[in-house]
Amino acid sequence: MSQLDLARLQFAMTSIYHFLFVPVTIGLAFLTALLQTAWHRTDRPDYLRLTRFFGTLLVINIAVGVVTGLVQEFQFGMDWSGYSRTVGDVFGAPLAMEGLAAFFLESTFLGLWIFGWEKLPKRVHLATVWAVAAGSALSAAFIMAANSWMQHPVGYTIDPDTGRPQLSDVWALFTNPVFLRGYLHALLASLVTGAMVMLAVSAWQLRKGADPEAFRPSARLALIVLTPALLFAMLVGSELGVTEGKYQPMKIAAAEAQWDTCQPCSFSVFQIGGGNNDEDPTKYIAIPHLLSLLATNSWNGQVIGLNAVQSQYQQQYGPGDYVPNVFVQYWSMRVMAYLATLALLVGLWGLWLLRRGRLASSRRFLRAAQWAVVLPFLMNTAGWLLTESGRQPWIVQGVQLTRNAVSPSVDTTDVAISLLVFFLLYATLAVVAGTLMIRHSRTAAPAAPSEDQPVPAVTY
Repeated sequence: MSQLDLARLQFAMTSIYHFLFVPVTIGLAFLTALLQTAWHRTDRPDYLRLTRFFGTLLVINIAVGVVTGLVQEFQFGMDWSGYSRTVGDVFGAPLAMEGLAAFFLESTFLGLWIFGWEKLPKRVHLATVWAVAAGSALSAAFIMAANSWMQHPVGYTIDPDTGRPQLSDVWALFTNPVFLRGYLHALLASLVTGAMVMLAVSAWQLRKGADPEAFRPSARLALIVLTPALLFAMLVGSELGVTEGKYQPMKIAAAEAQWDTCQPCSFSVFQIGGGNNDEDPTKYIAIPHLLSLLATNSWNGQVIGLNAVQSQYQQQYGPGDYVPNVFVQYWSMRVMAYLATLALLVGLWGLWLLRRGRLASSRRFLRAAQWAVVLPFLMNTAGWLLTESGRQPWIVQGVQLTRNAVSPSVDTTDVAISLLVFFLLYATLAVVAGTLMIRHSRTAAPAAPSEDQPVPAVTY
């Protein structure tokens, strides 16, 4: 493999691993804040116990997520100095905002929340957990603004002396249509992930029957958040596809393996074959007009084919192959959509049982809910593959090619060694994080303190 291939593989590995923790942090912080708010309003001991229980899971997740996130920053200088040198004046701005504002907000108030139980007034302590939730969401906003600029560059001019992009309108980064829909989609996906984690843990506890009174409220809260969040995530995701179809037509055409322009366009449920060397795969269960609707919001909308976009880009940018990995695009889109549908069915099943008062007693649902916890992680990974792979061969759409972004002073051996080191490090972290999360998920909720005892800090 070349230096470019190894560098891409390394960044993909570290990014996907880091993004396993990000949506859990955002979603679980919001849900933990809701639990503490319920305790603040009702003084019910069960809500306090659940706040401390899921708060410990949140702290474990943040601790590992921060470690893996730091590696992302270093890679821009190690493997991608060509990228940093060329577009750092634009891309660095939202990253700096994230570090100076959002990260410090989240980490400062997380410390106050952990150690402020018996020291801060009840209302002030409640505000700290909401500040943690706001900080995690704000952090995602800055990161998504930077990533959205890579998908659809806005708010910049080209310096005539250096030929490099210069940030000219910071507000444009946060009004970028790709950012507006992509960020909302990421927040909703995070709520889905956090709710599914809470539901799975609650389902395991209810199956064991050790403390059903404590975990019925968390299972109910998870289901109430999960189902509408999934519905809105699917709706916003569809709108994001329309936006990307406008600015990245190659990505949308690749997601359907649509080589020729069509109008109206059918959506194939699955296909046999397909890829960059197979322009005539065998498609099955074609749903008429659905691709037109998804890509253009029009029943008879036109979707420009891969060959037409390739010809357009060659005229615009010069000779080259501008078609991304069609196989990855096609199946990433379907894995994300099909698993989201399956997760929605789980949520609807749970709400139906909740309405009938049989949620805690349905062994089949509780077992299914435990295994369903993997769905949002697979969906999130497929979604990022769809987003990032579909931009290739650009690292910044229309501005810089990925092959021009690697570090010239780093050779293939250096990248291979660092890839192996990161793999071993992340494998170790995966074992540690997984062990801590699973072990705590299977412990009993902490006992509520008596009236004359202070509320202890979150333990982990």
